[in-house]
Amino acid sequence: MEDRRPTRHARTFLTGDDTRPPSPGGCPTTRWAATISVMSSGNPSAPSATEPASSLYDTRLPQLSRWRRMQIPVIAAVVIAVIRVLCPTLRFEELGMHHYRESRARGEPVISAFWHRCIIPATWYWRNRGVVVMNTTNFDGQWTRRVIEHLGFGTAQGSSTRGGLRGLAVMARRLDEGLDTAFTIDGPRGPRYVAKPGPVMLARKTGRPIYVFHIGVQKAHTLEKAWDLMAIPHLFSRAVIVSAPLILVSPDADAEELERKQAEMQAALERVRDVAESWFGLSEEERERLRAEWNAGA
Repeated sequence: MEDRRPTRHARTFLTGDDTRPPSPGGCPTTRWAATISVMSSGNPSAPSATEPASSLYDTRLPQLSRWRRMQIPVIAAVVIAVIRVLCPTLRFEELGMHHYRESRARGEPVISAFWHRCIIPATWYWRNRGVVVMNTTNFDGQWTRRVIEHLGFGTAQGSSTRGGLRGLAVMARRLDEGLDTAFTIDGPRGPRYVAKPGPVMLARKTGRPIYVFHIGVQKAHTLEKAWDLMAIPHLFSRAVIVSAPLILVSPDADAEELERKQAEMQAALERVRDVAESWFGLSEEERERLRAEWNAGA
């Protein structure tokens, strides 16, 4: 099994004992660990004059051929059309949604995390709420941005490999303004079902809870050759959104506590996925038992 613990260098940044940025060539966990020191500074959106430039601050658009640039609006228009045709016909059932609603009732926005596989029904379910999504600047990210902004989302440009620190700083400011934020947590290119640490870092900085969910669809076409096994719902399908209890991260969390919270988030993501993906294959008796379990306290 892969050892996902932060390196010694990462632990230094996680605990705020050093302010030197990591090398852009370091491992992803090491690079993301810099979030704590950067976002704790007075100007988290950019490195100081004494710090070397890092790809994690770079949100410039990549150079694309004319052909690729022409494809962006076409692909976006097609995807928007597909979503607007298919998704209004979905019938959603909710399990555990009271965790999210109670947080919003307290005036507390959340940091959402979900697997890329359910991005199409999730985009429809959360439309027109101003949710700010981390969005990569590569070719896929450029047409995706057009789609999600058309559907009422905001975007923070960045990913785990480029512009991530700047993107997290933008998300922190939007949380302060009362807006929810969201991560397709195994995006933009996988590995599938392996959660990246962005939400845990952001929760430590802002004090906002992490909200984990997954959407399962009764009838869908799975893109078997896609890295995320994306599910494209069929017309008039039933869907279920399963929400886990909120995860809280202390602003004083040290590296070991952050490791535990990362593991807790990973486990919650796996559990809601397993329930949602198996939901429509269960007996009605088993579904009733799970409804009582997941909706307890609602």
